[in-house]
Amino acid sequence: QVQLVESGGGLVQPGGSLRLSCAASGIIFNIYAMGWYRQAPGKQRELVATIASGGDISYADSVKGRYTIDRDNAKNTVYLQINTLKPEATDVYYCNAAVSRCPGWGYLEVWGQGTLVTVSS
Repeated sequence: QVQLVESGGGLVQPGGSLRLSCAASGIIFNIYAMGWYRQAPGKQRELVATIASGGDISYADSVKGRYTIDRDNAKNTVYLQINTLKPEATDVYYCNAAVSRCPGWGYLEVWGQGTLVTVSS
């Protein structure tokens, strides 16, 4: 089994910053892409940012310039730095990864349990 565990969420004042972390553990041969998604109550989960193992990065247009994704391949960990937080950033943030558990196997999509970010004064 592969697990993703997020951390770093919480209550932040508008204009503040925070850094989310997501660590993958278990039987892992290779992680191709890792990413962050967010979901508000009653709405669909939407992409925030992704980063491939080679470093290619993609951001949702709505977060470009304020969100930064990076990863530590040696630690199987992906991060999301969020600056200048706005109240509309209040969501549950989910980590996602495409994981191969064995050479020659395909990639399995794995989700974390989510971490709540609340932006409020």
